[in-house]
Amino acid sequence: MRLRDCHNFSDFRELARRRLPGPIFHYIDGAADDEVTYRRNTEAYATCDLVPSVLAGVENIDMSTTFMGLPLDLPFFLSPTALQRLFHHGGERAVGSAAQKYGTLFGISSLATVSIEEIGATVSTPKMFQLYVHKDKGLNFSMIDRCKQAGFDALVLTVDTIVGGNRERDLRTGFTTPIRLSPKSVLSFVRHPAWTFNHFGRERFELSNLKDYVTEGSNVSISVARYFDTMLDQSMDWKDAEEIARYWGGPFALKGVMSAADARHAVDIGATGIMVSNHGGRQLDGSRSPFDQLAEIVDAVDGEADVVCDGGIQRGTHVLKALSVGAKACSGGRAYLYALAAAGQPGVERALELMRTEIERDMKLMGCRSVGELGRDNLRFR
Repeated sequence: MRLRDCHNFSDFRELARRRLPGPIFHYIDGAADDEVTYRRNTEAYATCDLVPSVLAGVENIDMSTTFMGLPLDLPFFLSPTALQRLFHHGGERAVGSAAQKYGTLFGISSLATVSIEEIGATVSTPKMFQLYVHKDKGLNFSMIDRCKQAGFDALVLTVDTIVGGNRERDLRTGFTTPIRLSPKSVLSFVRHPAWTFNHFGRERFELSNLKDYVTEGSNVSISVARYFDTMLDQSMDWKDAEEIARYWGGPFALKGVMSAADARHAVDIGATGIMVSNHGGRQLDGSRSPFDQLAEIVDAVDGEADVVCDGGIQRGTHVLKALSVGAKACSGGRAYLYALAAAGQPGVERALELMRTEIERDMKLMGCRSVGELGRDNLRFR
């Protein structure tokens, strides 16, 4: 199987499965507990149908939108994810370059493997930084200051990782960062020599924005759940979020909001964006899907903040359904991580091209010339 044989989300997933050692693939692919919410995130889109219009003169289509004032050529962007150089040695550099080519938003995580400064200097597309609030307040504000100096456009505060989810696949494979070889996992690495050479034979793996403050994750192997449980600030509350929003002073979003009341509270503390997300089903299993909660949250903020539907997106029609409910854009992690793992920057570019093509074709089939023409009258819920 080659990159040119990848025509959809499942194809990228399969190519990534073939090219990654087991512990790395299952880190991307896995979710919490019984993985019910992970599956539901995509299944939710099948609960409603699109109602197309015809004879609308759709030769020219405008797919552009904005999120928190940031212009996007596509109504889909690449949600920040951690540890990207584990999946492919190109990591955040490859993803940022692909996002720039397609004129869409790109985010890096506090747990990124390329520095804030390098991304700021090399990627010109709109950029957001995903902040995980650590117990060390100096570290938190240092990362915000670095983002200001590097010209990042938006800050997104992740609020659904007070503790790590119960990711049982990681427990079975012994996944850690950096990689800790064990008799149980070494055979999988041996069977994937290209990945193993690129990971261990190239640039040393590190959490570039944290390494000067914490050794865990860069020099000391630790599981992601253990990192969240021990390093992140479990006392974080609304007052802390408001302080961070004020200190940043620019476009500010909360990621991980799943209730209408919390969305309303986010607006009250100064959030200009809401990312409706359950962390890809990796935190609280049994929680609602973002799409199922979307209408409630859009109605609650009533235009006072831009709402994004994050998670479960696999098709252009999924994007159109979320936009019809009232989202300004959609975002995803696995939607590009499988492609990154499969083929680096060309993989991410192919995933974005397929998504762009699907959205354009589906808008024409819907009789919509711009994303602003999509609305709830386009939908019928089962």
